[in-house]
Amino acid sequence: MNILITGATGFVGGYLREFLKSRESTVWGTAYPEKPQELLEENIFYLDIRSEKDVFACVKRARPDWIVHLAAISNVRHSWERRKETFETNLLGTSNLFEAMRRFAPQARVLFVSSSDVYGTKLSSKKPCSEEAKVNAMNPYAFTKLSGEILSEFYTRIENLDIVITRPFPHTGPGQSADFVCSDWALQIARIEKGDGKYEIRVGDISVQRDYTDVRDVVKAYVLLLEKGKRGEIYNICSGKTYSLQRILHLLLSFSSQHIEIVVDPKKVRKTEIPVLVGDNRKIKSELSWEPTVPIEQSLRELLDYWRFRV
Repeated sequence: MNILITGATGFVGGYLREFLKSRESTVWGTAYPEKPQELLEENIFYLDIRSEKDVFACVKRARPDWIVHLAAISNVRHSWERRKETFETNLLGTSNLFEAMRRFAPQARVLFVSSSDVYGTKLSSKKPCSEEAKVNAMNPYAFTKLSGEILSEFYTRIENLDIVITRPFPHTGPGQSADFVCSDWALQIARIEKGDGKYEIRVGDISVQRDYTDVRDVVKAYVLLLEKGKRGEIYNICSGKTYSLQRILHLLLSFSSQHIEIVVDPKKVRKTEIPVLVGDNRKIKSELSWEPTVPIEQSLRELLDYWRFRV
């Protein structure tokens, strides 16, 4: 089996590549914007997914049976700051991939990785979001992911492609970019422990509540969806539990012996915020027998240890 992962050298892509190495498969991937010199012998294409020509060449070369579409501008703050790039990468890039499938790999199964951000703010915000819940995109990132879902549905229904859609809720673990909140805080703590700067951690709005899952559990769900997910269906990937960012922050601080002051930084407060985002995972549990196994405490401790080693 040939497997193509767009965004293969990103946070989740790296874990997915490692997970798939145990299978009798050839794993291909794409990387951008960093040129992965050390990975050129490992079937990694350096390409901008916004380039139709390069995406077509990639799919023709890889001849994939499975595709996991991870390549995207996935940071909400960046999506506000780089709106055009976000629209082009997340929407035009997805269109390029589906067109390449239609022409050169119509038999392939693709997992389109959307986001729980498409749910936005609900009237009953504390009720878990099921896949049937009303969507309400509140930032450019969420808008492009919701648009990608509509594009997926179009290519499934009209072009008869085999596409499964997933909406992962926030996930973390060792190796995550410091562009994301848990990793940002872990890096700040690691630097404080080393003696770099003041004994204070700068945060945004820590009152919001999120549903967190470990990246390794998410990767297992992706593979199960490729194996058993129903064509054209949407699946949440989530724990079904809420954690306030305040609780996550205090967990990270509890792993350090340093006394660290919490300081709110206005620059870290989002333009629009979803107060509570929690998912309903009954569909993926019942149809695929998936459920998270890594506790949040382990994810955060290993994330902090990762940054301690790096700094």
